[in-house]
Amino acid sequence: MKKFVKVVAFAMAGLFAFTGCGEKSADTIKIGTIGPLSGAVAVYGVDCKNGIELAVEEINAAGGINGKMISLISEDDEGNPEKSVNAYKKIVTKDKAKFIVGSLTSGCTMAISSLAQAQKVLMVAPAATATAITDAGDYVFRACFIDPFQGTVGAKFVSETLGSKNAAVLYDIGNDYSVGLTDNFVKTFEEKGGRIVAKESYSTGDKDFNAQLTKIKNANPDVVYLPDYYGTVALIAKQLRAQGINTPIVGADGWDGLTENAGDEVLNGFYSNHYAADSTEGAVKKFVDGYKAKYEGKTPTAFAALGYDAVYMLKEAIVKAGSTDPKEVKTALASTDGDYVTGHITFDEKRNPVKSAVMLEIVKRDGKLLTSYKTTVNP
Repeated sequence: MKKFVKVVAFAMAGLFAFTGCGEKSADTIKIGTIGPLSGAVAVYGVDCKNGIELAVEEINAAGGINGKMISLISEDDEGNPEKSVNAYKKIVTKDKAKFIVGSLTSGCTMAISSLAQAQKVLMVAPAATATAITDAGDYVFRACFIDPFQGTVGAKFVSETLGSKNAAVLYDIGNDYSVGLTDNFVKTFEEKGGRIVAKESYSTGDKDFNAQLTKIKNANPDVVYLPDYYGTVALIAKQLRAQGINTPIVGADGWDGLTENAGDEVLNGFYSNHYAADSTEGAVKKFVDGYKAKYEGKTPTAFAALGYDAVYMLKEAIVKAGSTDPKEVKTALASTDGDYVTGHITFDEKRNPVKSAVMLEIVKRDGKLLTSYKTTVNP
């Protein structure tokens, strides 16, 4: 058995893990997953993989897909596009998988989307939000909403819910995710009558933001938009509060993980996300309860929810198609119309999901930072 292949099967009598030495490929459906299980954004990749594994266990325990067990093949790309390509080639060429959930970040996903299209491998990106990803073609789908929508959501929230009139933006000029969110936030905020009083940038890997924050403070905004990943946002927030900027700070789904990696400086912080873990919706409660039971009481992030949904969307498309032929399954997947953990999902003509976003507020309860549902913003 190849070193990285994991096969999980469920029998009527219980759960058995096996290496699959005598396994017939016809008896399983191979799904590859690629994501950053180590490196700077590993918290996203690990959570996503956890959600994927939970979905696979549930599906296999219920009899699999059309009687076939899912064989999950997981690879770590460390958030590095070159390693994403290597992982993709292993999964497709050596392991012969025809379905992939991944990668996670936009750059890594862009690196493999054209390969998937050319080789007719059906790919669902759980969390890659850059608009161009599905331009690769009709074998490439995603479970998350895209950057233009998230930037628009943030601007609507800032304008309509917070009532802000003067916004500052601080973003990573070398990060497509950060740039895309900034462009759409600025466009929508100005369309709604708001004014961008400061627009400052930095480069990936920067640690000192005080020069930019001094300019922002002098512009006297009533909100600061910080569209980046949690590690950088934690650094910025600390320096921002130290400069005496006490306005609300607002961001996007890259903030997931911030409550575990920052302190009180991120209070009065809000971010757009794909679901709210404290929702009372049945699908959400089932997922959250199952995740906590499997992963020692940990509350699942949106990355876990998106990975989980991606597997279930593939499963339901395979059932609908009555086939594991990616050509048949992609047609069934395009007609998705159902309720999932991250909302009611249909796909537009570019295979981007049409669904609502939630805004979460960072709060402190019993000495611990948590996220709390604030409001829903519709497409």
